[in-house]
Amino acid sequence: MASVIGGMLLYPIQKARQVLSSYDTFARKAPDELTTAAALLTGPNGDAVVAVLVCYSGPVEEADKILGPLRTFAPPLADLIRPMKYLEMQSILDQGYPPGRLHYWKSGFIKELSEEAIDTMTRHHAVKPSPLTAIVLQQVHGAAARVGPAQTAFPHRKSQYDFEVLSQWTGDTKSEENVQWTRKLYESMQPFLERGVYVNSLGEEGEDRVRAAYGQNFDRLVELKRKYDPTNFFRLNQNIRLEAG
Repeated sequence: MASVIGGMLLYPIQKARQVLSSYDTFARKAPDELTTAAALLTGPNGDAVVAVLVCYSGPVEEADKILGPLRTFAPPLADLIRPMKYLEMQSILDQGYPPGRLHYWKSGFIKELSEEAIDTMTRHHAVKPSPLTAIVLQQVHGAAARVGPAQTAFPHRKSQYDFEVLSQWTGDTKSEENVQWTRKLYESMQPFLERGVYVNSLGEEGEDRVRAAYGQNFDRLVELKRKYDPTNFFRLNQNIRLEAG
């Protein structure tokens, strides 16, 4: 089974602006062999932290050179990057999302990670109602950004971040508080978000958001729907309705 260099570094939340600004500069120069993400979350000891996750699949002898800058963002609280099997890398976050918890997500794309955007995320993260909640920036770059927007159904083909508010909690008595916090953060982030959204991050958010997921390709998808699924049999999804065109 193939191996990669993967894992994460954790930094103090007090260094969030410094770390995320440095991360943005680092990520924009990343080679195709390096996939990254950054997050604001709660560390193992219960303290808020900034995390940078990486998966490097290039030549092992180049790993230290490519990943070395990560350790200069700020003194890390923990350095968990190491060689591992790809399957382990794929499941590295699974234990943080076990069955039985409640979830509410909001998502959008960020093209420019400004200090104002970072400060908005950090400010809201400080008052999140559940320690299980995370704010994530998943990098989109490399080959994914070089495909023409009309070549696949997914049109948002440029270097950017998939911004995700991944709220989770236990006990339905806390649902309203967590949902409202998520919506408030998402609303505060609107000045920094693109119109598009990644369809796999959508909940029940209405047809307008489905259109935003497919952008300029939406009308073509309606025509394909009419041709290959005229009864809308495949409807238990972010549905492209026959009458939407």
